[in-house]
Amino acid sequence: MRYVTFVADGVRRPGVLDRYVVRPLEISTLAAYIALPAERRAEVPLGGPTATFVLDAPVRPQKNVFCVGRNYLDHANEIARARGSAGLNLPEVPTFFTKAPTAIAAPEQALRFSRAVSSQMDWEGELGIVIGRRCRDVRAEQALDAIFGYTCVNDVTARDLQRDHRQWFKGKSLDDACPVGPWVVGVDELGDASGLDIALRVNGVAKQHSNTSNMIFGVRQIVESLSRGLTLEPGDLIATGTPEGVGFARTPPEFFADGDVVEVEIERIGVLRNRIAIS
Repeated sequence: MRYVTFVADGVRRPGVLDRYVVRPLEISTLAAYIALPAERRAEVPLGGPTATFVLDAPVRPQKNVFCVGRNYLDHANEIARARGSAGLNLPEVPTFFTKAPTAIAAPEQALRFSRAVSSQMDWEGELGIVIGRRCRDVRAEQALDAIFGYTCVNDVTARDLQRDHRQWFKGKSLDDACPVGPWVVGVDELGDASGLDIALRVNGVAKQHSNTSNMIFGVRQIVESLSRGLTLEPGDLIATGTPEGVGFARTPPEFFADGDVVEVEIERIGVLRNRIAIS
């Protein structure tokens, strides 16, 4: 099932996508629906079909977006090459950082950035995990019970800010730097989300192409590691890392230009599309 947040007649509502229409869930928000016990979600009624609507980001967490760095071997290798590192030092546990919740953007939304702030806006297509229940100290074998579903994320990054500030948060957290969507597909359909093709295109040209089976730390390991001593809540979003092909590691480096159209596509989930607007 494809769960969405949509706007129709000026009202933002949660719903379920049914081919070319949405049927609203009779509850306040998708986050409120996710927070219900699994057995009670089936009790939430669906309204009549709506054919004219605009999709919003399916989830807008109240806290920072959790992210995993260097989670594909080829990406770790390209970073090492770009930085002139002599060897590859892979992490033994997931490397976590965060993006501010104000960075969240909707599918099809123009991502607006300023040259005065950054001249090196880069792309990172990623699988997103949406947490389904309040949990802590989750064991890997129980991790899927804590997940509601999956979505597409573009971890847009200002590389010059990332470098100048000598840490990741500022360069990852500019407004519009975290488009999410277009919907969430339930964990009951995708399991641990392994074996899914993941790709990113700029103006139709493939820049990244891999498979979620190539992640160093899979979904179960990520949830286990992140939740150790740290409470996760319904609607929390985890971006699971990006594969090889980011712009700054290319020869020569490539970054977004005004008017670019970027697409993140994940098999069995969908396509997250945005236009870049740089002024």
